[in-house]
Amino acid sequence: MKRNGAEILIHCLKEQGVDTVFGYPGGCVLDIYDALYRDGSLRHILTAHEQGAAHAADGYARSSGKTGVCIATSGPGATNLVTGIATAYMDSIPLVAITGNVTVANLGRDSFQEVDIAGITMPITKHNYIVKDISKLAATVREAFYIAASGRKGPVLIDIPKNIQTEICEFSPAEAVSYKPKKVTEQALLPVCQALARAKRPLILAGGGCIGSNASEQLFAFAERLQAPVCATLMGLGAYPASNEHFLGMIGMHGTDAAAKAFRRADTIIACGMRFSDRVAGNRLRFAEGKTILQFDIDAAEIDKNIQTDLSVMADIREILTTLVPMLPETERKDWLKETAAYKEYESNNFDRELPAYKILSALHKFTDADTRIATDVGQHQMWTAQYYPFERARTFISSGGLGTMGFGMGAAIGACIASGKKTVLVTGDGSFHMNLNELCTAVSHRLPLVILLMDNNCLGMVRQWQTLFYEKRYSQTTLDRKTDYVKLAQAFGATGMLLADEADILPVFERAFAAEGPVLIDCKIGIDDKVLPMIAPGKSFEDIITKLN
Repeated sequence: MKRNGAEILIHCLKEQGVDTVFGYPGGCVLDIYDALYRDGSLRHILTAHEQGAAHAADGYARSSGKTGVCIATSGPGATNLVTGIATAYMDSIPLVAITGNVTVANLGRDSFQEVDIAGITMPITKHNYIVKDISKLAATVREAFYIAASGRKGPVLIDIPKNIQTEICEFSPAEAVSYKPKKVTEQALLPVCQALARAKRPLILAGGGCIGSNASEQLFAFAERLQAPVCATLMGLGAYPASNEHFLGMIGMHGTDAAAKAFRRADTIIACGMRFSDRVAGNRLRFAEGKTILQFDIDAAEIDKNIQTDLSVMADIREILTTLVPMLPETERKDWLKETAAYKEYESNNFDRELPAYKILSALHKFTDADTRIATDVGQHQMWTAQYYPFERARTFISSGGLGTMGFGMGAAIGACIASGKKTVLVTGDGSFHMNLNELCTAVSHRLPLVILLMDNNCLGMVRQWQTLFYEKRYSQTTLDRKTDYVKLAQAFGATGMLLADEADILPVFERAFAAEGPVLIDCKIGIDDKVLPMIAPGKSFEDIITKLN
């Protein structure tokens, strides 16, 4: 059958199982949008800004496990996707970004709204394409989806010049080719089994790869067979149930004290789908002293990159654990589990429960279930959510880890909400919210069941915290002093706005918010000097931090 390029694109999207796309039209994608209109079977979410579209596609992918799709026009439309693409790249999120461009004949002539988006995004995509031949368009789209969802997942960009969208060629439908990771042999895992048999105090570190490969069930079985406690990186939260007695919480700069103590005492570290980022490894030269380090990761580039390992296996984490668990003998490590349980109990008994953020997030847990998607922006509120909210299942914590993108939350929460079809929560701060609050109109337009908890301290809280601790309280440009009335702002967008200024009102306000239809914003007043603790800063010990606080 003969089809023009725009029609071929839409057919190929449907072949790949795409049902929802996020985007913003413009001159160089008009033919794509016309084909979308004429086809009528794909749900298109019109965002307020292309960056919101990229974050929404990302949130959709994190929530659903499918590849997210966003569309933007050439020039500024394409460049507005860049932050969202980089966010997905750093967190290994499958995303296909589709951009329009000027005609092939006009490329390189500084035409109106022309930009080399392929060149710009080369460092932040797994691969990208400029389609200059209509006969190669279908194969390019199919390959892009395969690359995005295979191996270590990530974003792919397809730049389609305007004339390619209108030219006509023969098109043959095809079935989508799904990625099937290679099986891991028992022979390859024998050295791992031997190392684990020697371990007296093993500790499992679960990273985002456990979620990306859908390995939660295998991770749980591995921990049970090994009789080892589990910590999670920020991106690994939800891979292992927080309610399990062997879960010690998040590890790293703002991780739990129990996780830090267990790590110091452990003799064997098993890193599952995590890359030893600086937020986890800190002083990498001393990180692994006296420990046996095992790393399981699908990306060869991550093996021995930050931390030198004793043993490594390069494969899909689900496949590794599927083969490994039956190979391990049943083991008892009662003393080690008792020791780490004591760390957890001590922290629980000595935890300061007076922090407003703790009270707000504890109340939130009463109004949600294990499948509720909780999205965040970046800053103190993100760390409080990671510390205080008990994530039970994978794909329920939607947050920017590697890039740390302020402004990520609104778009991501929209995408996650659309993917799940359920009540979704965004925890944000006034600094992050101001960056992309325009996407509130998108949530309202689609009557999304979205509850926004805005932690309002009138400052850039995390940066102020650093200024307090390390810059002798020189608060340079971190006190916002904005006069925004968030309740009225929400109402102006067509959402419901509520004020939470008194802790005694937390439950009544939440009851009204979660009973309301459509988007609800709760302006939660918190203290300007509330801090995220524990905190281990690069080059500083926890004792250094405590000394400064006192």
